[in-house]
Amino acid sequence: MPKDTSTDNGPVTDGERVALAYRRTMSSGRARLAEVLGGHVEVESSGAWLTTGEGRRFLNVGGYGVFITGARHPRVVREVERQLRKHPIGTRIFLDPAAARAAELLTSVTPPGLNRVHFSGSGTEAVEAAIKLARLNGRHRLVSMTGGYHGKTMGALSVTARETFQRPFRPLLPNVDHVPFGDVPALVKVLSRYPGEVCVIVEPVQGEGGVVIPPPGYLRAVREVCTEFGALLAVDEVQTGLGRLGAWWGCDVEGVSPDILLSGKALGGAVMPVAATIATEETFAVLDRDPILHTSTFSAAPIAMAAVSGAILAIQEDGLIERAAALGARLTPELERIIAAYLPHHPYEVRGAGLLIGIEFADPAMAADLFMALIAHDVVANLSLNSDHVVRLTPPATMTDSDVAFLFDRFEQAARTVAEHNPEYEVLADA
Repeated sequence: MPKDTSTDNGPVTDGERVALAYRRTMSSGRARLAEVLGGHVEVESSGAWLTTGEGRRFLNVGGYGVFITGARHPRVVREVERQLRKHPIGTRIFLDPAAARAAELLTSVTPPGLNRVHFSGSGTEAVEAAIKLARLNGRHRLVSMTGGYHGKTMGALSVTARETFQRPFRPLLPNVDHVPFGDVPALVKVLSRYPGEVCVIVEPVQGEGGVVIPPPGYLRAVREVCTEFGALLAVDEVQTGLGRLGAWWGCDVEGVSPDILLSGKALGGAVMPVAATIATEETFAVLDRDPILHTSTFSAAPIAMAAVSGAILAIQEDGLIERAAALGARLTPELERIIAAYLPHHPYEVRGAGLLIGIEFADPAMAADLFMALIAHDVVANLSLNSDHVVRLTPPATMTDSDVAFLFDRFEQAARTVAEHNPEYEVLADA
């Protein structure tokens, strides 16, 4: 029988023992991947930084968009600790003041008309709730965008247009169409065939698709054609919302109010996992009439609701929307300058919207090399799930000037490392 990998002070942090526990009881594949990335075990986090069991510190500009407030923001921690000491999990029989407060705070910052909330534990659950709301409103067909990512549960996977993820689990939901992101005429073509039958789900910017930014006015045009053809519009802002794009929501950038808005990732203040499906009164009315129709044991758990309240208050009190916009305007051009200086002979593009930044290479191997080099130089980033040739950065809006200086220095070192391992580097050096 394996030993308990814990002590009186918490779990054992030795990398080999943790990896062995993963192989025995969780995912051996996950353990192998961790070994490729250096076998690090993360045990502590604060602000933009995380610390491993060996005491090594990494600047965290990854985390899939969770850390807009940084790790363990004092406001979020204070709210959660207070709830933990008082009433962390409810019976689901009586009403809960923490949930009411969180819902009021959340709907106070959403686009106009979105004032009904169903809380869940993850973004993919929020998508599932949106699909069920669509069906309850008579929309039995779904349209999503090629390259979009909405999660991996069965309904969400049906609108995540990635063959790699879908193939092993077919058949998925029927009556799902995918159209090119940014292509309004293609969307019109589908909607005109099924007036009043469709729910459209779209991201303002495709994060996992590789930070794909649509043409200006695209989201507004999608809203207009949905209205014209009687389609519900669900905007997936699980990654882009709560300041990530330098605005509360990507919807706000174009003045769009959807029928359903999806939030998650940053919604729990990087302390608790929580997501939300936010809808208009008209769209949500069926669940108003029958509150038992769609439920979840841990939906609106008091401790998660405290995190939601803390996250929204932290964003407001620290001016993180404005900071995200300013930081993004500072980071993206400098990262592009560094790539241009060290890797000019490799086709690339640097794209950014606020603090959602993507570095795309024509060769996926270059993206993998940069990702690995960043880790080697103490920076955590991400590779995009729907685009293996894009390195994605989602920095906290709480980054300090010294954090930014560290990022620029280490990013330059990483780019130099990639260049040195590349044949073209010698040509440039000789020149």
